[in-house]
Amino acid sequence: MAEQKKILLSGVKPTGRPHIGNYFGAMKQFVDLQDSYHTYVMVADYHALTSVQNKEDMKSLTHDLILDYLAIGLDPEKVILFRQSDIGVHTELAWIFDCITTMPYLMRAHAFKDGEAKNKEINVGVFNYPMLMAADILLYDAEVVPVGRDQKQHIEYARDTAQKFNNLFGETFTLPQDLIIEDVETVPGTDGQKMSKSYNNTIPLFCSDEELEKAVMSIVTDSSGELPKNVYAIHKLLRKEEELRRIYEEKKGKYKELKEMLLDDIKKIVVPMRARREEFEKDPERVKKILEDGAARAKAVALAKMKLVRETIGL
Repeated sequence: MAEQKKILLSGVKPTGRPHIGNYFGAMKQFVDLQDSYHTYVMVADYHALTSVQNKEDMKSLTHDLILDYLAIGLDPEKVILFRQSDIGVHTELAWIFDCITTMPYLMRAHAFKDGEAKNKEINVGVFNYPMLMAADILLYDAEVVPVGRDQKQHIEYARDTAQKFNNLFGETFTLPQDLIIEDVETVPGTDGQKMSKSYNNTIPLFCSDEELEKAVMSIVTDSSGELPKNVYAIHKLLRKEEELRRIYEEKKGKYKELKEMLLDDIKKIVVPMRARREEFEKDPERVKKILEDGAARAKAVALAKMKLVRETIGL
């Protein structure tokens, strides 16, 4: 008898154009893991509402994100791809969790503390999002949730909430584990800082060849005569380090040639993905069907869980 696959869930906010840092830091892992787990990938549009508050922006960002994930190789036959807002019980379960959660506990969340430190006027959605995230995870009995080290707290909140609910009402929720991808380091941007849209230092994942060339050739290099560390740090995501060491030694000081080689290596990955994205973009009915199927499969699981939760708390 074949061993049953563990349930994996990840949510992605539709907040902007992806770059190669997003790809190597998270997106690629979903594709790599889709054969090993029973996988849910959720477009977290309710979470995005904390910052995206324009109708047309929300529609276009959500649509673009779905195309991006299909383009990088998520297989709808293997992965349940769905929009969070298509499954209304996410917010119902979040409210139930709100009622067993204290404000001081939520005030320990990194996002809240960061906003408070910067004297930001924090909306209730930002304050409360750990409970919606817990609902996202626990509705599907997710056993593993892939996250970066800086996001580990999200899973701790989900585990704590599951444990508290189970203690109050009886065993209902699976306690999730984080899945930290150990060999993925922070991807540097063109200026050497962490690649981020807020730093304006990204190499876009889906863009024209001209835009890609402009970004790669703008990578800041040192003039010490040793290997250009920013170029090298990005390049080692694409080639084995022993091979790179030899090449960079042979071409020491030839920064333009090394950048051109990096550009060629990036193109080998992104050009086929760009072509797949264009194919999906030309076939909106196919994309619509994938989302409808994903929502139907996710909803069946979520509604069954919510029926159990309501019975458990006496509703």
